[in-house]
Amino acid sequence: MLEFAHKPVMLEECMEGLSLKDGGIWFDGTVGGGGHSYEILKRTAPNGKLIATDLDDEAIASATERLKPFDGRFSIYKSNYKDFASVFERAGVDEIDGALLDFGVSSHQIDDEDRGFTYRNANAPLDMRMNRSAGLTAEIVLNTYSEEQLTRILKTYGEETFARQIARNVVKYREKQPLKTSGEFAEIIRSSIPAKFRFGAPCERKSFQAVRIEVNGELDGLYELVLSLTKRLKKGGRIAILTFHSLEDRIVKEAFRYLETPCICPKSFPACVCGKKAEIKIITKKPITATEEELEENSRSKCAKLRIAERI
Repeated sequence: MLEFAHKPVMLEECMEGLSLKDGGIWFDGTVGGGGHSYEILKRTAPNGKLIATDLDDEAIASATERLKPFDGRFSIYKSNYKDFASVFERAGVDEIDGALLDFGVSSHQIDDEDRGFTYRNANAPLDMRMNRSAGLTAEIVLNTYSEEQLTRILKTYGEETFARQIARNVVKYREKQPLKTSGEFAEIIRSSIPAKFRFGAPCERKSFQAVRIEVNGELDGLYELVLSLTKRLKKGGRIAILTFHSLEDRIVKEAFRYLETPCICPKSFPACVCGKKAEIKIITKKPITATEEELEENSRSKCAKLRIAERI
């Protein structure tokens, strides 16, 4: 098993965005290797407390070890961050001072050949589960979903232009034998895309992303999550969200916009009857992206976008 290593993306930008202070209760929805959590605890010492969640047992074990200097000030729960309400109830917490969500797949998960997240490991099994006790795997998706279902996933979650061709070829391949490895899926993708379009970013990336999102249900309930988690912030509390593809970023942007809007009545109404009030102030009118220095040190920060909002 690989040592769980994950370089936190835009660490300083996230910490500054959260406006950390001594004390308070903070939430890290995706603890990963504990990089962001460590800095939150360090910068809210000596009285700050942290609640963190993750679905990956290896991540939880690694983060627990890394955060040992702060024993007594943090609790990590094996849970989806979307279930934060039940986690808060277990922790005896109602409101928090700040929240951080990092939607990226960790370096450890990508590099571990047993996980099947990347097309670079040809012999990796088609797994892609962030929670390894979950039932749905990439192998099940690719071998049981219909051509129409596969097309929809690749087009919607991967924004893949050649979604139908890839889906059709997956179905043809599995008629002879089931797909078992990342290499088989990658080869199907490459053979489905005309050579003149196989330039720039690796052509397999979009399809692998799409299947991973389906396996983990990454976009399910994401809009509602942003709304409900933001409402649990204390006045002046901030939420910082790191996204890694346009679908996630669009959802976060729309949720923030709704929370900032003071009225949603039709423009034809002479006066407001909805009673809605602005609940946040958006701190980042445009998302923050990684610096040139970070891009050189951590290539996985290339697609990252950070959006921050403050409860009012």
